[in-house]
Amino acid sequence: MDTVMQFDAYGGSANLQEKVKRRVEELEGELSTTQENSDIFHLNQEKTAELSADTRYLMQEALALGVETDGALDISIYPVVQSWGFTTGNYRVPSESERESLLKSVDYRLVGLEADTASIEPGMMVDLGGVGKGFTGDEVVKTMKEDGVTSALFSLGGNIQTIGTKPDGEKWYVGIKDPESDGYLGGVRVQDEAVITSGGYERYFTDDDGTIYWHIMDPSTGAPAHSGLISVTIIGPCGLRCDGLSTALFVMGREKAAAHWAAHQDYEAVLVDESGTIWLTPGLKDRFIPVDQGGDAGDSDIVILEQI
Repeated sequence: MDTVMQFDAYGGSANLQEKVKRRVEELEGELSTTQENSDIFHLNQEKTAELSADTRYLMQEALALGVETDGALDISIYPVVQSWGFTTGNYRVPSESERESLLKSVDYRLVGLEADTASIEPGMMVDLGGVGKGFTGDEVVKTMKEDGVTSALFSLGGNIQTIGTKPDGEKWYVGIKDPESDGYLGGVRVQDEAVITSGGYERYFTDDDGTIYWHIMDPSTGAPAHSGLISVTIIGPCGLRCDGLSTALFVMGREKAAAHWAAHQDYEAVLVDESGTIWLTPGLKDRFIPVDQGGDAGDSDIVILEQI
């Protein structure tokens, strides 16, 4: 999955590490856009493919999130991401006409999913990367629990998921990175939850004029999302959902994000805007612990998102 993974687990069998590794590699082999035997590779090449149970489930959930977020999460954005060079590291700024041409094939509603078969239109390509690590985290949780693990914290490239509490019964403390420095904004105490962040600081490039372009694309423009937010952290029991919503809310911006939270309320969120203000959903009012960096809250304002 092209990322570093770290695991701390308590309990389980002597074969736990191998079981986790095998499950992660199995999912990589099904979901990868680049491995030639994967379901997604076949779908992108042939425009139709039979899917494994894992791939079908994840695609179904990703498409449902597309509907729920009005396309802010769109698994068919992949050709646009490619055109900016984020899949190869050969970064470039596509022309407006090129983006307009690519956007004609970006529409999650054109992805067909029937029984175990998926289909896409000519010119389309899909990528489940926006939800893949979160889903993998959920599957690692299942694998560990089935093996007898009662306490764990692990990171899949910065996606944090937990099982139970620490061995001493205290909740896990997970730090949330400051998107504008090497430090942290603060953190939250969690138990049996995922903590997943999307931010422009994760992958970006700078052109000759000093303009920063990050990898989180707005499916409505074919360019990096500029919604006024620079970091979105989602906290909740389902890694897949947290992963998808961290991207979608980043694209949507604060007001639409607040409206989405008010409509669903099955997760908590930490939003950071361009002014450095930290916006918290009400459930984090007493859970978010700011880092003291010489001010009351890391010199940042903290505001509770009002229910809409």
